[in-house]
Amino acid sequence: MVLGYSLHPMSIFTADEIAYLKSQPLGRLATVGPDGQPHVMPVGFRFNAEEDSIDIGGRAGFAKRKKFRDVLHNPQVAFVVDDVPSVNPWTVRGIEIRGRAEVLETGGSILGPGFDPEMFRIKARRIVTWGLDGKPYQQHARSVP
Repeated sequence: MVLGYSLHPMSIFTADEIAYLKSQPLGRLATVGPDGQPHVMPVGFRFNAEEDSIDIGGRAGFAKRKKFRDVLHNPQVAFVVDDVPSVNPWTVRGIEIRGRAEVLETGGSILGPGFDPEMFRIKARRIVTWGLDGKPYQQHARSVP
C-alpha cells in the first residue's frame, strides 16, 4: 500500500491512478529543446498496462514535430493529465508523471485511427497526484524505481 492506495498488481501506478489515466483522453507533454527552452503541448495518450508506461503518438508528421526533436535531444519529460470535475465546490484532480521518453519507430498506429507509426513510451520515475482520492488540495508524491 502506498499513501493510502493499493497498488495495481505488477504496476508502479496505483489502481486509482490507472483508472484516472484510462478515463482521460488528453494530457500535456513538456519537453526541453536544445536551446534549453521548455515546450508544452496537448497530446493524445494511452496507459499501456503491458509496459507499465504512457504511450504518446500523433498524426500528420508526428516525427517532424518539435516535441519529437526535443525528445531525441533530451528524453527527460514531464506529462500531466488533469481536470476540474466541479466548479462548485471547486474540485481539481490530476497526475504528473516525470520520466524518460523512449522514441519508438513503430507501434504508434495502434494508438488511434490515422496515427503515425512513430511514438513515445514514457517510463515514470516520479509520480505526483492530487485529488484522485477525493480529498481536495492534498498532493501525494513518490519516486519509483
